[in-house]
Amino acid sequence: MKKRLLIVPALAFTLMSFVQDDPVSEEQGMTVINTSTLCPDVKGYAGAVPIKIYIKDGKISKIKSLPNAETPKFWALIKKELMPKWIGMDVKKATKAKVDAITGATLSSKALQKNIQAGCGYYIKEVKSEK
Repeated sequence: MKKRLLIVPALAFTLMSFVQDDPVSEEQGMTVINTSTLCPDVKGYAGAVPIKIYIKDGKISKIKSLPNAETPKFWALIKKELMPKWIGMDVKKATKAKVDAITGATLSSKALQKNIQAGCGYYIKEVKSEK
């Protein structure tokens, strides 16, 4: 009986881990692309800078920053100054868009851009083609 009790939580944890690896989800009527698993090797100054890209009607509606180790001061600038430049942009255009980096946060800015390009590319290839 005790062995069964240990197997059930382990199985539940394994299934939860599998589900969380899927980069696509739905929230508030939007398709959400999570770049945590798509771009683990895309690094800013202090490591990976994963994001969630919210897409509705083929356009970026919102970009949400996920936990990262970037310098808070510079990451706040990126969230305020850089992320909004992609809002409303068509996902196809976003895969090629080049947005000027934030001075002093060039690596982080470029990592954000690569995450957006990869996430939108994934959306076009894997999600949009299914609809």
